[in-house]
Amino acid sequence: MEPKTGRNTVISICKAIAIILMVVGHAEAPGLLTCFIYTFHMPLFFIAAGYFFSRRYLSDPWTFIRKRITGLYFPFLKWSLLFLALHNVWFSLGILNEQYGNWTGGVTHPYTLRSALARLLMMLTGMAGYDEFMAGAFWFFRGLLIASIAFLLLYKFLDSRTRLRPEVCVGLICVAMLLLTALRVQFGLKISVVPNGAWRETWGIFFFGAGVLFRTWEARIRQHWGLTLGFFAFLCFAATQHFSGMNNGARMQDVLTLPLTGIAGFLMVRHIATLIDARDSKLRRLLVFIGDNTIVIFVFHIIAFKAVSLVKIAWYGLPFGQIGCHMVIHDYNGDLFWILYSVAGVAIPLLWLTAWRRLSARIRTASLISRIKTSDQ
Repeated sequence: MEPKTGRNTVISICKAIAIILMVVGHAEAPGLLTCFIYTFHMPLFFIAAGYFFSRRYLSDPWTFIRKRITGLYFPFLKWSLLFLALHNVWFSLGILNEQYGNWTGGVTHPYTLRSALARLLMMLTGMAGYDEFMAGAFWFFRGLLIASIAFLLLYKFLDSRTRLRPEVCVGLICVAMLLLTALRVQFGLKISVVPNGAWRETWGIFFFGAGVLFRTWEARIRQHWGLTLGFFAFLCFAATQHFSGMNNGARMQDVLTLPLTGIAGFLMVRHIATLIDARDSKLRRLLVFIGDNTIVIFVFHIIAFKAVSLVKIAWYGLPFGQIGCHMVIHDYNGDLFWILYSVAGVAIPLLWLTAWRRLSARIRTASLISRIKTSDQ
């Protein structure tokens, strides 16, 4: 179960497709398309993360845990603190307001010193309390951190206490997560130590393990257009039946359907990614770039939506306060503005990133030239 060496751009393309689908879903695309996306797009991220897990971490768990904390907890804290500091600034600029809210009608409010400190404490101790309107997707940082470390600990326990083959150990962990979810649904059990009851984290462990198993059996898993079209048809059916994604909560139906839609979605996207990766093209290079920078889109796509909201406000003559709608303006929801939201949600963060990197490179170059001139004098 050791990963192959070298860079896997197929998984980068898979991640790119997943982040694009996430943005489309947040842009309030047509209902059937949104249902289609939500049946598999978040499981895809967890499967992709599990794909790169290595058995060597069983004998060196602290290296893995340190990488997870560095790559997930610290970025979460950095961006959550930034949005915490800017929350009341958004209100002063009118970008957030107490009149317009999300599609369920909820609104946000300016933070008092007490509420800001309470949120700060939740961020530090529970990776919670982040700005729901500007950073509503930040649960993923906590979900992947807890899921990956919990998987490591469970795997290490089974590996050290049994003589089972590695893939059997991983399979048992996946089955255990399904049974735990079923028991929680059947008897109303709660896991109160993790915000929102650890529903997403439990599913995260399952799909992380699925990624590990996929890496083990990758060479034996067939890829064919017939299978991919079959997965697509199944996911279309799942969308018409409103099968659930990785929500905060679960039904007994989800225990049976989400593993199927999540894995089918990954296999479908992976085949498409393999075909794109097979030849060098502008599309391939673009998707690899997106896949390597998903965190920028993840953090800033909601802010990028505000630029499109300004256009929609001008187009329909809406009150400026509607820019505070979360995540997008809900009026005229049947129009095609979701396409513009989707493009902006991906493109604007990447343009910011590119501009920042170029500016940083120029500053470093100028600094280097200045030091050289100084040393020559």
